Amino acid sequence: MKQTDNIYLIGLMGAGKTTIGRQLAKALHHPFYDSDKAIEEQTGVDIATIFEYEGEEGFRIREQNMLEELTQINGIVLATGGGAILREENRKALKDNGFVVYLQCSVDKILQRTKRDKQRPLLNIENPRARVEALFAEREAHYLACADFKIETSSMQSKTVVQNILDAYSALDL
Repeated sequence: MKQTDNIYLIGLMGAGKTTIGRQLAKALHHPFYDSDKAIEEQTGVDIATIFEYEGEEGFRIREQNMLEELTQINGIVLATGGGAILREENRKALKDNGFVVYLQCSVDKILQRTKRDKQRPLLNIENPRARVEALFAEREAHYLACADFKIETSSMQSKTVVQNILDAYSALDL
């Protein structure tokens, strides 16, 4: 049976998962978790360092283990890492244990939101636009297949996004 006491946010980096997640958690009086932050707390190093020493594959293994752990907690709001949906096991854990919301965002807005953030290992390259476009192309089908609800976050104010998610969540036949 699907667990609906949880809301899981998926989408590319910069789509607003952490910002929206915190506001949703506050509105629902649920604890908020960020899977990337949980990995950093567990390892004692930032995501960029994990990428540097273990590569993306090492990070994805850590991410899968963390999502396995976090999706067993009831009554939470969880912001996942942008690539969490790359692994079938992660998509299944999310879909089976919560209401999955895809925060869809334009490439331009993602670049604007992340341009000063040096803690994004996938964007610390010469052409971040090409990278974001490639990530979008690679991940979009997974986001759509995993999501119970999709909302565009490029131009909508965060409180409006939160209200739309809450409306969709409360419309569930619990």
